[in-house]
Amino acid sequence: MRDGSRRPRPRGPRGLGAVVGWTALSAVLPGAAHLRAGWRRTGIALLSVYALLLLGALWVLLTTDLGDLAGLLVTSSWLSTIMIGAPVLGLAWFVLVVHSFTVLRPGMLRGPSQAVAGVIAGLLAIAVVLPFGLAGQYATVSQSALDRIFSAPPATPSPRVSSSQESDPWEGRTRVNILLLGGDADTHRVGVRTDSINLASIDVRTGNTVLFGLPRNLENVRFVPGSPMARRFPNGFRLPANPDGSREDLLFSVWEYADSHPEIFGGRKNQGARTLMETVGYTLGLRVDWYALVNMWGLARLIDAIGGLRLTVPHDVVFGKYNEGLVKAGTRKLGGADTMWFARSRTFSDDYTRMGRQRCVLNALLQQADPATVLSRFNRIALATRELLQTDIPRPMLEHLVPLALKVKGAEVTSVQFVPPLISTGYPDWTKIRSVAAKAVRTSSTGPASSRERLAATAAPTLGSTPSATATPGATASPRPTASSSATADPSGARDTRTASKAAKPTEPAPVKEISEGCA
Repeated sequence: MRDGSRRPRPRGPRGLGAVVGWTALSAVLPGAAHLRAGWRRTGIALLSVYALLLLGALWVLLTTDLGDLAGLLVTSSWLSTIMIGAPVLGLAWFVLVVHSFTVLRPGMLRGPSQAVAGVIAGLLAIAVVLPFGLAGQYATVSQSALDRIFSAPPATPSPRVSSSQESDPWEGRTRVNILLLGGDADTHRVGVRTDSINLASIDVRTGNTVLFGLPRNLENVRFVPGSPMARRFPNGFRLPANPDGSREDLLFSVWEYADSHPEIFGGRKNQGARTLMETVGYTLGLRVDWYALVNMWGLARLIDAIGGLRLTVPHDVVFGKYNEGLVKAGTRKLGGADTMWFARSRTFSDDYTRMGRQRCVLNALLQQADPATVLSRFNRIALATRELLQTDIPRPMLEHLVPLALKVKGAEVTSVQFVPPLISTGYPDWTKIRSVAAKAVRTSSTGPASSRERLAATAAPTLGSTPSATATPGATASPRPTASSSATADPSGARDTRTASKAAKPTEPAPVKEISEGCA
């Protein structure tokens, strides 16, 4: 076989090492073996194509934000392209290595050397296929997992996009608010009870995030005025106590109650997610864009998949029906089960301490689930994720949320936990909750600041202060809650300074904290 170049006679490198070496070089520098064997035009063509591909890849890396590139890689079209293109490229590279070996005329070697060279070249040809096969397999697993997770219809109707916002995925907002829920689904439990309730408010420009934690045992929950739940419970969510004195009319039961009573919604079923999103948004004075419900034991499998989390357990945590379990104090890597018991146990503890431990687990996940870990354990993580998450985030939004998530990883993440003494869960001050939330969001949106400056700027507001509907950038403040508050105002709108004076508590701790504070 000839490629048109003039050669007086076929030639090739002499010796086993030369044949194997030039073949191996061709696996990373296509055309090198062809040039060495005298196939000049073929070698130059292969090297030129390869150089153009490398320059194109370099141009993409230099001109494209890595976050945007990561976002493209989770789109259905790109995953499909990788699923088809990776095997094709792998086969082409396989043929290239084999042909490079052939043009080096291994037949000129002596018998044993020919056999050794053939085996090495065959292994090399197989080795170059593996990365392409792995890429195709990753794309296939990703496509399947993402199709399964991001297939739920939206819990709330999507707003109509104006012509001026067609190119803006955030529809003019400067923040997006995602409700993060932890549920304890099990075969012996009916319905969805959200034991962990957090709202992540994210600045789409900087990635600065505020994580608002609401206690599961929040009482007298108020619903959006005019909503079906508000008509059923005009004075707040209140039901008769159970025979043992326990209550089911707490915030963590809103989803399950709405799902169990479709008659409240005119017969429409599965209204729990939408109701809880609206309720949390109304409580905080923010618009909730999407929700993500995490199965707590699915999260344990995810933690096992990434190899565990390194956590500091400040003191022994007891768990189990008969207090038979124990997560010992100390700093070490915990597996999924121990991490979940650390985050969920209330034995010899309370909901508020548990909320703090859950915040530490979220912080550890944010810090330790790095790209290298995800890639090295990709299949296990994808399998665990399929059993982990329920969400109404539209699949097309992943292209924009993945870059935003990378911003969050390198941005400032602060936390506000609405627990005593900041609020009373039995008699919540709804105005104060909304005021604290509004100030925390405003501070997060101002850009980087030291922790001391940030805490000082978000010192606990007085009970008489009220959030403005326009105070929160990119968020829609709901109408004022109807709950009674200790703040009062005269009919003219002037603020009652006596109430404000009483409400000011210099010793009250600043509500906004770094997410890692107290997690050692």
